Amino acid sequence: MNLGKEKVERIKNLKAFKIQKDFHFSSVSFLFLGLFILAGYILQIQYGSDYELMALVQISGGILFAGVVLTVLPLWSIVIPLIIVIWLGVIAQIEGSYVYLVGLGSIGIIFSASIQLVYQWDKVVILRAGKFRKVHGPGLFFLIPLLDRIAAFVDTRIRVTDFTAEKTLTNDTVPVHVDALAFWMIWDPKQAVLEVEDYFEAVSLSGQTALRDAIGKHDLTTLLSERDELGKEIQKKLDAKTNPWGITILSIEITEIIIPQGLEDAMSKEAQSEREKKSRVILADAEVEIASKFEEASRIYSKDPTALQLRAMNMVYEGLKQNNSLMLMPSSALDNMNLGTVMGTAAFEKVKNLPEQVKKNTKPTLDEDKEEGGTR
Repeated sequence: MNLGKEKVERIKNLKAFKIQKDFHFSSVSFLFLGLFILAGYILQIQYGSDYELMALVQISGGILFAGVVLTVLPLWSIVIPLIIVIWLGVIAQIEGSYVYLVGLGSIGIIFSASIQLVYQWDKVVILRAGKFRKVHGPGLFFLIPLLDRIAAFVDTRIRVTDFTAEKTLTNDTVPVHVDALAFWMIWDPKQAVLEVEDYFEAVSLSGQTALRDAIGKHDLTTLLSERDELGKEIQKKLDAKTNPWGITILSIEITEIIIPQGLEDAMSKEAQSEREKKSRVILADAEVEIASKFEEASRIYSKDPTALQLRAMNMVYEGLKQNNSLMLMPSSALDNMNLGTVMGTAAFEKVKNLPEQVKKNTKPTLDEDKEEGGTR
């Protein structure tokens, strides 16, 4: 007993119990069933010789309850027993003849189960007597009772399936956790239903296997920097496997790559060191370029002393015109430039920046000094 239980526990993706469906009992089915009940109710009143109103309500309720049962268990093997139970219940429990209502109700159960509604994005694979009959498109269609059954409703829209590869080693033996998305669609419903038992699970497991295989063939750097190329590689490999099933893989997108925390910290420090190295190299290149320009300027100044003197005067002038600034110059600077010119230029800038009222008050005094100086 325990040995059998252990064997079952070792099986991955163990199939759960799933009810097979022969048809789909929808709201349209209930509509037709209600019409048959109404027709039977009218015929029973007009042509029935012995009936009771309460009995008509009970029989109608029983027929509708049969429709509810078929919603949960849509099988032809359930339809016939339900009809037999309704007939036996009416005969045994209800007095009188209700042939019209029960008869039309029984026909309504079979007919409403045969009317099928398919939406625009669905395709229906139909089997007749166990063999493939055809693939029916959207709209209303009719099943031959007891002979035809719907193998599956197939959604032909684009689907998205997520799959993952946990603790998978890369080519350079780094354990990674990779999540991916697969965009796929069914282009041949017949192949998807008849060639593989569960195409949804088959796509998911095949994608997971292809992802693990691709991770093992590449190193970590390639996984991190070439996600698009990795996705295309997985897409081609997976599409080659699923095409015989009538399924095409449109694209594979790598959503997340998780690496060990220690390795992530080491890579972060390495990237930071690399950025610091590049910044220092750029700074050194700038220093070389600046030194080259200074060397070029020194050659020009060595050939033209006047230009050097003007440059020196300009530097002093720029320093003096700054507010609240102090400039220290070596005494030898006086030998290379005209200090009177420099100070005169600075004084002229100071006077030019004075307010207009101060200039007006100062100008006559200056003029008077000039006149007195001339007289003397």
